[in-house]
Amino acid sequence: MYEKLKEVDQRFVHLEQLMSDPEIISDRDAYQKYSREHADLSKIVMRFRKYSRVLQELAESGDLIQDSDPEIKELAKEEMKTLEVEKERLEEELKCLLLPKDPNDTKDVLLEIRAGTGGEEAALFAGDLFRMYNRYSENKGWQVEIMGQNPTGSGGFKEVISLVRGQGVYSQFKYESGIHRVQRVPTTETQGRIHTSAVTVAVLPEADEVDVEIDPSEIRIDVFRSTGPGGQSVNTTDSAVRITHLPSGLVVSCQDEKSQHKNKAKALKVLRARLLDKIIQEQNEKISAERKSQVGTGDRSGRIRTYNFPQGRVTDHRIGLTLYKLEAILQGDLEELIDELTTYFQTQALKYAETETAPRLAMDHS
Repeated sequence: MYEKLKEVDQRFVHLEQLMSDPEIISDRDAYQKYSREHADLSKIVMRFRKYSRVLQELAESGDLIQDSDPEIKELAKEEMKTLEVEKERLEEELKCLLLPKDPNDTKDVLLEIRAGTGGEEAALFAGDLFRMYNRYSENKGWQVEIMGQNPTGSGGFKEVISLVRGQGVYSQFKYESGIHRVQRVPTTETQGRIHTSAVTVAVLPEADEVDVEIDPSEIRIDVFRSTGPGGQSVNTTDSAVRITHLPSGLVVSCQDEKSQHKNKAKALKVLRARLLDKIIQEQNEKISAERKSQVGTGDRSGRIRTYNFPQGRVTDHRIGLTLYKLEAILQGDLEELIDELTTYFQTQALKYAETETAPRLAMDHS
């Protein structure tokens, strides 16, 4: 592992040289490419350099143990105990950082939020989750574009689909897929009883045309007139678009834009993302049950999180984490939740990787 990390460090230094080259600086595409790789490697390199310093300090303390002065000898022993703990911690971190990356981590995402059981209360909570993810995205400097929506009269959504663009969006959102449960007293409840409703969230990596090629002969495109909540007419032209992918049976509708061309482009983008997600899910189903339990595969069939309003708590059931900061989380403060989930699933992946051959841990960064 140490030799592999040295190679990564050398590549990092080389990237810094490339990024200071006037020819590269003037080539926007090349500069962005090297800049992204530099950013990806920086965390590994910083940890590795710290690890190297700890190894050097351990060697120096080992020399001091041979000293004739008993006091220096004792101080060196204490220092070595501290350094050994730090060395083990850094080794674990580096192993996680060297795990093969999810190829979709750098992709933008289609975020689909749908009201489940609970009627209007579920639709209202779907709106709450949509705003929560929007605020988190704003805090990260990401862009959010609504691709399709089916709002209700009370301010909720039966369904809302948005495209989130930014650096590493999928890597941050990928563990949000699943059933989100809310426990609270609905505004329509006259006796103060707590109701339980559910909303499903699906996080789909955006698919490029090279990821998913759609044969025009395998889709049917229908156009119709856009409508608003309750059947209210939005416009008087057939601008809304419905695309049916005949082989898979997937259907995507889009009516947010006044232009039929724009609605078609949005619908195709959503369709590509759903087809890519279908491919990923089928691949996951082929993975052994043992590995599924160890690594996690983004299965959205089960309840993943509960938002309990009377107690002001949010509980993620996959990792047994409860945070008493419901309001802050709904305002977009998701950092702690996402960090804990990432650490947990990385640890599970590392446990699985350690049962295989050591080279599987090493990632090719060249």
